[in-house]
Amino acid sequence: MTGAYAATRAGAAFMVRSDRVRMEFAGAKPAETLNGIFTNDIGLLRPGGGLYAAALTNKGKVVADVRVFAREDGFVVDTSAAAGPAFISMIRKYVNPRLATYRDVTTVIGTIGVFGPTAAHTAGTAVGLAAEQLDALQPYGHLSLPPRTGFVARVPDLGVVGFDIFAPTDEIDEIRARLQGAGSGQLSPEDAHTLRVEAGRPLYGADMDENVLAQEAALDRDDLAAISFNKGCYTGQETVARVHFRGHVNRTLRGLRAESTLPTGATLHDPDGAQVGEVRSVAQSPRFGAIALAYVRRELADGSRLTARTPRGELPATVTPLPFV
Repeated sequence: MTGAYAATRAGAAFMVRSDRVRMEFAGAKPAETLNGIFTNDIGLLRPGGGLYAAALTNKGKVVADVRVFAREDGFVVDTSAAAGPAFISMIRKYVNPRLATYRDVTTVIGTIGVFGPTAAHTAGTAVGLAAEQLDALQPYGHLSLPPRTGFVARVPDLGVVGFDIFAPTDEIDEIRARLQGAGSGQLSPEDAHTLRVEAGRPLYGADMDENVLAQEAALDRDDLAAISFNKGCYTGQETVARVHFRGHVNRTLRGLRAESTLPTGATLHDPDGAQVGEVRSVAQSPRFGAIALAYVRRELADGSRLTARTPRGELPATVTPLPFV
């Protein structure tokens, strides 16, 4: 267990997240425009609020998972680096600039995240906001950063208390130095990956892509809450609604626990030898041992014992609900 990983359980640690793709939306009808693209209900947002959502193909498969932040003058939307190119292409295809203007602000605005039980105090001290204000935020809720341009948002991305600081790129190094000066350690990509897998949160390019339905990726799971089943039409809604109201998907993203690390891509088999799944993200967790995210047939109950077939032989694995607890 690294010191930075341990800090997310007892203190706070930070990581620069500027590789994420950030876009701003404004104009005459940005909310209505985004509501026609995203799976969640943008119309419910007020300035200072936010949510998690996805953009889908016409057939209900995942183009990108996004975080949407409602600002006074429009919206800031960000997504992972892997999903960025396809997401930007979709925006150019579907957004009418007469209804919503948009611009890529990835090189203009940077992001640095702070995670752990004292993250509100640590992040607040770095940017001049009271910890009590940050602690009071709901997931994806955010506060502006006077007098600088930017905001701080509460984010559940790593399964612990977390805040992302959005600030001009030329201020990110200064904020990073303040966090380091306050004794906050820096999370490595490996630490962040482990925390994400523990939290059971899918990553675009690893656990979902344009071959995966939104509900296969468990984006309707209660703790992810990326889909509204009450809003109006959006791209891919017909498939999402049909699955929800009339049927089911044959596989869903689930957790696995094993005695040793499972390789990505290993196939999963039931006691009769039938293939029933495939391993995706894997991690060696200091708290849970060898764990993984995997697509598993829906009829297999939590606790089911499976066999992972790997290049080095067969390994036992147990289906586990997400997030890991």
